[in-house]
Amino acid sequence: MMYPTVLSFILFIAASHLANTVAVAQAPTEPSRVVAARNIPVPDTVSAQMQTLIAQQPAGMSVPKTAEEWKALVAAAAKIDLVRIASLRKQFDVTVESRVIGNVPCFVITPKVIPATNRNRLLVHVHGGAYVFGPGESGTLEAIVMAGFSHMKVISIDYRMPPDFPYPAAMDDAMAVWKEVGKLAHPANIAIFGTSTGGGMTLAMVQRAKEEGLPLPAAIAPGTPWSDLTKTGDSYFTNESVDNALRAYEPLLSAAATLYANGHDLKDRRLSPVYGDFRGFPPTILTTGTRDLFLSNTVRVHRKLRQAGVVAQLEVYEGQSHAQYMPDTTAPESREAFEEIANFFDAHLGR
Repeated sequence: MMYPTVLSFILFIAASHLANTVAVAQAPTEPSRVVAARNIPVPDTVSAQMQTLIAQQPAGMSVPKTAEEWKALVAAAAKIDLVRIASLRKQFDVTVESRVIGNVPCFVITPKVIPATNRNRLLVHVHGGAYVFGPGESGTLEAIVMAGFSHMKVISIDYRMPPDFPYPAAMDDAMAVWKEVGKLAHPANIAIFGTSTGGGMTLAMVQRAKEEGLPLPAAIAPGTPWSDLTKTGDSYFTNESVDNALRAYEPLLSAAATLYANGHDLKDRRLSPVYGDFRGFPPTILTTGTRDLFLSNTVRVHRKLRQAGVVAQLEVYEGQSHAQYMPDTTAPESREAFEEIANFFDAHLGR
């Protein structure tokens, strides 16, 4: 077996020879690029808190083989999240109450202080978690943080999930809530947001609302959206094992995607909204990082939005893995990310 450096040298010499022997030189086409093993240092261009997050080496996660194993894994993760959520509720001084909206369980997060300009505004939150994680109140983490930064009331949807409720249960629940929240506030005063799975569902909700002739939100914030459930896009490969949040598409993400799809084509636009129609979308802010496995998912959505003539703002953060603006909400980058989204909403929502 040739070492990568030797192979690269041979390819370089071959390409140079070709360029010298033809009238018009053309770059050699390669089906793939071989990259030598290398160390990737923690960047010193980010805050100390973010450097700590980037330096983490998370343990791998085994893929459940049965429905019971999936539920056990989800329950264990939820238990950890609930401890942090209790702390966040105090940090951001918000109340969280259960409420059923459109026959779907939800959580209403209310900041202690809501400015007069925000009293008629409402944010709808779709939590992330690969379509399987974040049941009940454990899915409210991002909603609490956003309520704290935006000083707006947030409704977080506790949609049904696999293994008991695969597609289209989650989307049916999200749309049922969307149809009802228009009675609580004018759609021109409402935004939808969510990260990862929540970002993908945010996009799919707008596309479905368009198809069903429903009012659209005034703005959306799909954070690093799982907009393509297949392993399609450059960063699925370039950031594999570099992203220390998701790590790689296989084995866990691919298993979760298959579990959620329940036999449907993973490239169906209703599951992978990057393949859908973005014409007429509301103003959109997208957030990702240079080490994000879903960087390409986010960039591809941004390009489709711009090609459709939609106001679309792309925020890319230095060195960050998937949704790494959420783990430490005291980090300067985290505050900046949430403030950017809050300011975007403030600029596009009615009063």
